[in-house]
Amino acid sequence: MTSVLTETLMNRLSSTPVTAEGAGDDRPGPGNALPLLNEIQHALTRFVETGERTVIDLTSIPFAPADQQRLLEALGRGEVEATINALGPTRVWETAFPGVWLVDHRNTESARLILQVEVTDVPDILKAQPEDVADGMAALQERIAVLAQETGA
Repeated sequence: MTSVLTETLMNRLSSTPVTAEGAGDDRPGPGNALPLLNEIQHALTRFVETGERTVIDLTSIPFAPADQQRLLEALGRGEVEATINALGPTRVWETAFPGVWLVDHRNTESARLILQVEVTDVPDILKAQPEDVADGMAALQERIAVLAQETGA
C-alpha cells in the first residue's frame, strides 16, 4: 500500500510544472538596486551635511542575477580609477556621483572577495598610512644623499 501511494504521489509530482520566480535576468522590477540607490543617496546627504562616511558591503546583500548589474549601471563611472596590487588586485573607481566610490577587492586568483560602495571624499584604501609616509620620507632622504654623493653636490 505504501509503495502504491508513493508511486502515485511521485507521478503527480513529476507532472506538476515548477517555475522559479524572480531568478531570471528579465525581471521587470529594480530588485535591490532602487532601495540601495536610495540608501546611497541618504548616505551622500549625511556625508555632505555632517562628514559622516558610509560603507555598504554589496557582497552581503542578496542580488538576483541582474540586480547588481542594474545597480552598477545606475551608478555609472566617474573620472577617477585606481588599482592597488597587494594580496590580489583591488580596483577603486569613482561613480558618476562624486563622493560615491566602488571598491572591488579580489584575491590572487582574481575571485571577488568584497565589493563595497564607499561614500566619502577618498576611500581609505587610497590614503597613505602615516607609517608609510614616514618610511617614504626616510627613503627619499636616503635617495637624495646617494644622488648628492654620486654627483658631488
